[in-house]
Amino acid sequence: MTQPDITSLIPIFITLVLSLVTRNVVIGLFTGVLTGVFMINGFFQPLDTFGVLVKGYLVPQLTDSYNAGVLVLLVFIGGFVALMEKSGGGQAFAQTVTHWISSRFRAQIAAWLGGIVIFFSDLGTPLIVGPVFRPLFDKLKLSRQKLAFIIDSTSSPVAILIPFIGWGVYIMSLIQKEFTNLGVTISDWEAFIRAIPFQFYAFLAIAVVPLIAFKKLDFGPMADAEARAQAGENTGLFDEDMLKPFTHKNAKASFVWLPLLVMATVLLSMLIPQGFPFQKVAGSSFRAALSSAYFFAAITLISMMAYNGVRSLNDGINTYLNGMSKMMSVAIILILAWTLSSVGKELGAAAYIAEQAQAGFPYWLVPAVAFLLAAIISFATGSSWGTFAIMMPLVIPTALAIDAPLYVCIGAVLSGGLFGDHCSPVSETTILSSTGSGSDQFAHFRTQLPYALLNGGIALISFLIAGLTASPLVLIGSLALQVILVFTLSKGYMHKCSTNNPIAA
Repeated sequence: MTQPDITSLIPIFITLVLSLVTRNVVIGLFTGVLTGVFMINGFFQPLDTFGVLVKGYLVPQLTDSYNAGVLVLLVFIGGFVALMEKSGGGQAFAQTVTHWISSRFRAQIAAWLGGIVIFFSDLGTPLIVGPVFRPLFDKLKLSRQKLAFIIDSTSSPVAILIPFIGWGVYIMSLIQKEFTNLGVTISDWEAFIRAIPFQFYAFLAIAVVPLIAFKKLDFGPMADAEARAQAGENTGLFDEDMLKPFTHKNAKASFVWLPLLVMATVLLSMLIPQGFPFQKVAGSSFRAALSSAYFFAAITLISMMAYNGVRSLNDGINTYLNGMSKMMSVAIILILAWTLSSVGKELGAAAYIAEQAQAGFPYWLVPAVAFLLAAIISFATGSSWGTFAIMMPLVIPTALAIDAPLYVCIGAVLSGGLFGDHCSPVSETTILSSTGSGSDQFAHFRTQLPYALLNGGIALISFLIAGLTASPLVLIGSLALQVILVFTLSKGYMHKCSTNNPIAA
């Protein structure tokens, strides 16, 4: 093979550009893969090249045992999540916590806790928590923009920290693909776990909610929205008939906690005999245990719904199968991302990136640059998952080539994707959070943006420091800085309102 040059980056460049232009990551990934295969096999044989793409690149990704295990696990997760969302258990569970809510602070904390507890689906959380707490927020004169903000701060930011749900499985599969290509012996599980303390943006997004609720430290458009809500002028709403989540009079809170208990029991009973958590468990064994845990949890929930008359046995099974089928889009992104990584390896993209990085790029700057680039891509496409698929093949080889802190770099990609997603008005979570809360989409985007930018700025500073120190203790400093800045901004904003607008103050 010839010495890799800048042309090896053409498939990645095309993937990036088309993803940004079309706002569709699948189009970008497929075109990038096809371009790479053309470069390897010749531009003048289009039919033969497409055949090679299918036979030589796509099919091997499906027959690889690791990849197949990931796809099977994602299918089981998809079926279980669909059951949870369509059981009415989430609404019943959230309703149980509304009985002790008598203050604005408790309402915000309850919604925040609800978003954390219902961690299994970032897209389902808004449609479960939002409709339950919306009437309560209206009664206590809290703005629906605040509810949308709380939901958005506890959906993706919580999900991205958990290794055994769809987010974690997807991210680990991208990491493992790069490790395999580069001959790295670290397991995907270890890399994910060790990167958690460096997911600065996720922790900041979660932590800002109780901080604001406890001290009433709103600022920017959110402070205006809260002032209008207290004055009975809650604006930025849409017709509530647009949102009709599934509820049932026989649904119970146990529909949430009992299947999760079964899941944990099955998982531990299969992994503990293999030494978990004190010994390393083979990835294939872990995925098999997770698949089994999700399957038995689903069987439990289907049986509970049938027994309580919420859904018939046949209806429950159909819901489960429909949830499985909805994971097809995720599977397509994963397969194309794996294929792009393999094509890039064959073209020498990783070797070229490493060569250029070694030419003088500061190792400590890699996490901050990765964070910013991931944020830009995610903001433009509205897809954090697509961003991860594009960025991991770029960042991991670079980090390993110049001895940049690997886990900090992985955390930077994840944080950047999440940050851009939070800032994007076209993000799926932005749309669903506003829908679930009954708030106008643009009103939610406008009121959340200052908090997202604040947390993003703190995260950027944290990655500059962590790039030098690689210390998990940077997270503590990030959270402390957040407290100081929120206090400062809110006090300054309240002073400005008190002098210019006594009602808003």
